[in-house]
Amino acid sequence: MAITRSANIKIGLLITAVVIVLGTLYYTQNIVQQLLKKEREIAGLYARSLEFIANSPADQSDYGFIFTEVIGSIDFPMLLTDSLNIPLQPYHLNSRNIIFPVGATEDDKLDHLTGIIKTLDEQNKPITVTIHTPFGDIVQYLHYGESEIVTKLRLLPIIEMIVGGVFIIIGYLGFSYIKRSEQGNIWVGMAKETAHQLGTPLSSLLGWIEMMKIHAANDPKQAEVVTDMENDLQRLQKVTDRFSKIGSKPSFKEEDLHEVIESVIKYFQKRLPSRYGEGKQIDISIETTERISCYINRELFEWVIENLIKNAVDAIEESKGKITFTLVQKGNSIIIDAKDTGKGIEMSLKKDIFRPGYSTKKRGWGLGLSLSKRIIETYHKGKLFVKESKVGKGTTFRIKLHT
Repeated sequence: MAITRSANIKIGLLITAVVIVLGTLYYTQNIVQQLLKKEREIAGLYARSLEFIANSPADQSDYGFIFTEVIGSIDFPMLLTDSLNIPLQPYHLNSRNIIFPVGATEDDKLDHLTGIIKTLDEQNKPITVTIHTPFGDIVQYLHYGESEIVTKLRLLPIIEMIVGGVFIIIGYLGFSYIKRSEQGNIWVGMAKETAHQLGTPLSSLLGWIEMMKIHAANDPKQAEVVTDMENDLQRLQKVTDRFSKIGSKPSFKEEDLHEVIESVIKYFQKRLPSRYGEGKQIDISIETTERISCYINRELFEWVIENLIKNAVDAIEESKGKITFTLVQKGNSIIIDAKDTGKGIEMSLKKDIFRPGYSTKKRGWGLGLSLSKRIIETYHKGKLFVKESKVGKGTTFRIKLHT
């Protein structure tokens, strides 16, 4: 449920960002089209004005105001050419808002304008200007481009997409960070509260054990039972110590990893029949005999190995199964593989199994692998991941530590 709610929030953020970007793009493009329409109308007005003045027999001095006040306010480039698209001279009078290179000759100006004509025609189709003369019609073309503001508005969607993308990334990372922080605080709080609640009854039980030892001193069988009870209570005390260390900075000591893993295996081998029944036979072993030492927190590291064993045992649905640990050192890395013959994990679930609260079992809180990953990666600066898994054939978890 928590995973679904989290995914819905992320999807909601993504949809909101996309809607904002698309809405802004639509609004911006609408403005650009309106401006382009206005510029086309102005360019058309300019072309018609040229035709009117050239074809009017009246005194043309009356129309000077149009060019100096109205047409002169045009802020986009325009260029007048003949029927062969050759710029008309003088260039400075037959072009507007076009800057010539400093010190350019007439040939340089012609080359410059010829290049500009291609650019302008890519932006807008040239307007035909027809001048009537007694010797026939003279055809000219008015080439015009886009104003600087339209050019900037065309770049605005790209900027908006970049800003929208940054917003999505920051929002996603921020939400993920807050979520991880809140989850971390929840698990730390639960762990410390659990350790606190277990402390009082454990002290009392240890006291009762001491009294039972006195009464069972003359009965070997009873004494053996009391010893096993004491071992389990010590184990429970160790679990309590583990919970109390969550959220705190643990101490590290150089340990023989082979011996640490072997001690956990021995503890489980004795208790598997009582937990899963005599009918379920599971062989747990460590194949590697190489002794490799590493700085670890033994209590927390044992917890990781226990969780991997429990997870593997629960995954073995057959009456017989096998869990194998291998330990090898490669350069500055120590690799520990835990391989089982269980039901395996589907590819789509490989990342989900490490999420807090995720579990495919009817019992359990789905915290074992999540806490194990936190212990290895946060405290020991290593890696814990699924190396490989095949449905129906088993799974291999890999722990990678640094020496």
